[in-house]
Amino acid sequence: MADQTQQNTAEIKDEPSKKPTSPNADLKLDFNSFWEYSAAPESSDFVEIRKSYDHYINGNFTAPEKDRTMKSINPATEEVLTEFAEGTSEDVDKAVKAARKAYNKTWSKLSGRERGKYIYRIARIIQEKARELAIIESMDGGKPIRESRDVDIPLAAAYFFYYAGWADKLDYAFPGRKTEPVGVCGQIIPWNFPLLMLSWKIAPALAAGNTVILKPAESTPITALKFAEICSEAGLPDGVVNIVTGAGQTGSAIVNHPDIDKIAFTGSTEVGKIIQKSLAGTDKKFTLELGGKGPNIVFEDASVDQAVEGIINAIFFNQGHVCCAGSRLLVQEGIAERLIGKLKDRMETLIVGDPLDKNTDVGAINSKAQHERIKEYLDIGVSEGATMFQTNGSVPEKGYFCKPTLFTDVGQSNRIVQEEIFGPVLTVQTFRTPEEAVQKANNTPYGLAGGIWTDKGSKIFKVSQKVRSGVVWANTYNKFDPTSPFGGYKESGVGREGGLHGLYPYVNLLPS
Repeated sequence: MADQTQQNTAEIKDEPSKKPTSPNADLKLDFNSFWEYSAAPESSDFVEIRKSYDHYINGNFTAPEKDRTMKSINPATEEVLTEFAEGTSEDVDKAVKAARKAYNKTWSKLSGRERGKYIYRIARIIQEKARELAIIESMDGGKPIRESRDVDIPLAAAYFFYYAGWADKLDYAFPGRKTEPVGVCGQIIPWNFPLLMLSWKIAPALAAGNTVILKPAESTPITALKFAEICSEAGLPDGVVNIVTGAGQTGSAIVNHPDIDKIAFTGSTEVGKIIQKSLAGTDKKFTLELGGKGPNIVFEDASVDQAVEGIINAIFFNQGHVCCAGSRLLVQEGIAERLIGKLKDRMETLIVGDPLDKNTDVGAINSKAQHERIKEYLDIGVSEGATMFQTNGSVPEKGYFCKPTLFTDVGQSNRIVQEEIFGPVLTVQTFRTPEEAVQKANNTPYGLAGGIWTDKGSKIFKVSQKVRSGVVWANTYNKFDPTSPFGGYKESGVGREGGLHGLYPYVNLLPS
């Protein structure tokens, strides 16, 4: 009996394993070999976009003083979505007068509690219209619907909810001081997060008792104009929020208007410098949230798979159209080869395509001009001797698309390392010691945001204190919350937005 048992055991050992295997067992992340994604488009049939839009001044859509219009183009299809007015100094002056009248006679006279009710109502309407707003944001800006649906619009509503709560608590925000509104605020927002950047600026301004003239970016004005409709639906008093559309000259007219008390700008460092020079010698308050070249530092003791996902989110979220994007990967030498290999495999799984398809990971580049700029930087990177890796997946023939791109063999002085590209382009450098990582991280003109990946809490605190960035994420990236301030150092800007800090630029502090 014992001999028979031994014989059966031997036979079992000699038999090949019966463990079931995947049809992809011998492949690396090659999903296409045995399945493919079916199209999952979000319907835009119910979305209402007017054929043309005027400025929103004093509670009504108002024809421009001069018959100048611009077009908003869907970057994924190159089709015109709508036409909108190009603002002139006369239009800006009309909006400023409406805002000043509303400030003097209405908004600054309301109690904080009453102001909070209006802001809260706006937040609720944004929630109610979330699907429509998300689709418009993707059509107008090119970002994947998953991002506009799950990030942009919910966060925009959250900022209005948050600052609605502060409206009647301003004296508690600044203990020992009384507050008064600044007055009339001019606000200029970028094209990468149109409605979210609007909420960052308008919500704290209204909570503090100010009135607003806002100019959206010329390539993505539609959600701001939809927000104007929301203000009317919420019953906001006339003139409290005014939307004047246009390009650079319109923004310049806002910055230089003598009856505006505060300027808030988010955009490029180059334009930020021009604005700061224009405001020199005036008593206008200002905040500038500018460019970035975020370092993403991965140490050898980090979870490599977790870090790879974080790197993907840091640079390819919103096609890299993020001022705080982790566009510089700094990886410790001991894991560099393994991490880069895994990163390339993960990049191959990214789907580039129709922003309204729920499968899409990387949407359209925001505009033809930005697409050309990114292509120029790709050529610069190759000409500087860097090794370029791009994914093999296809991209649509029509529209402005760019494959996720990785550069290795780069030096600290390379332009693609030093200059903001604002696209899905990542540079990779290695380091040996934490001191070298910090030195490389800080060696750019920018200081907006960065990330650290390690399983040592002490290392997180030690390194983050030395990285000269306004925001440092640990074992994550691109996490935002209305209660947290955001802003940078050096050429990344002046001042903070979000959180309690975001109220400070919109109030004057008086003795209690």
